[in-house]
Amino acid sequence: MILLFAKIVVVIVALLHIYFLWLEMFAWTTKAKKVFRQFPEDLFEPTKTLAANQGLYNGFLAAGLLWSLFIQDPIWQINVALFFLVCVAVAGIYGALTASKKILVVQGFPALLGIALFLLHLFL
Repeated sequence: MILLFAKIVVVIVALLHIYFLWLEMFAWTTKAKKVFRQFPEDLFEPTKTLAANQGLYNGFLAAGLLWSLFIQDPIWQINVALFFLVCVAVAGIYGALTASKKILVVQGFPALLGIALFLLHLFL
């Protein structure tokens, strides 16, 4: 049962990163202005390419998380999922330290929850 919850968290984290991809690559100068209210409005257009690059990396994280769910070997499936969840957690912690504490809640906490669930599954 714990493994099922861990996999559900992987899907949720992947969906969040697909949303981040869309927001940063395709909606940076429109919808992102409403999401990132603290960011100066006049900087959205000049940072469009930078945001798109960041969105692409979020897409790679989502792809890795989703890929982990299709790996047939149960140990490798967990290892790959843990790798990508750790990447997301580190990004969330770094974002909280450097940009906004909200990033830890939105990005870091779900990844840490997934890590905890996989570790519980492995060691219980």
